[in-house]
Amino acid sequence: MREQTELYNDIHTNPLDCVEDILQSHNWIYDRTNNQSLRVDVAGKACNYAIIFSWHEHMNVLQLACEYDMIVTPENAQLCASALMDINEKLWMGHYEVPSDNNKPRYRYTALMNDEYSKTQYAQIETLVDVCLTQCERFQPVFELLCNERATDIGTLSFAMMEPAGES
Repeated sequence: MREQTELYNDIHTNPLDCVEDILQSHNWIYDRTNNQSLRVDVAGKACNYAIIFSWHEHMNVLQLACEYDMIVTPENAQLCASALMDINEKLWMGHYEVPSDNNKPRYRYTALMNDEYSKTQYAQIETLVDVCLTQCERFQPVFELLCNERATDIGTLSFAMMEPAGES
């Protein structure tokens, strides 16, 4: 039994090492505070995002949380709750939340990871980052309205939630 444990420890690597490689390939500046957490700030088309990667070794999962650089106003809190339900129904992967401690919209996804650094793991994490940023850009107009100082209405919000056919 001891040999199996030693073998596992030899091949088991931290996926944050892989995340670092991906971030370096994009020339993104990141901050790895410890072996369980890494943060990178990314500029989107209309706002900035903070992506936090958290490695939970005991569960063998990597969590990705992408937080918008904006705060939902108290006037829009109820509408935001309704918008979150509508948005989350549209998602195949991950979910949105607005934590009460900071009221910043956040996309979150948790992925089971295999036990070793490989091309497959690299591709999986790269895809997760791409999906994350795509979703954040997709719903940015909704959160922009909810973070505006003026209260928005359901009609305006429904237009922001529509999926565009193209880009201008």
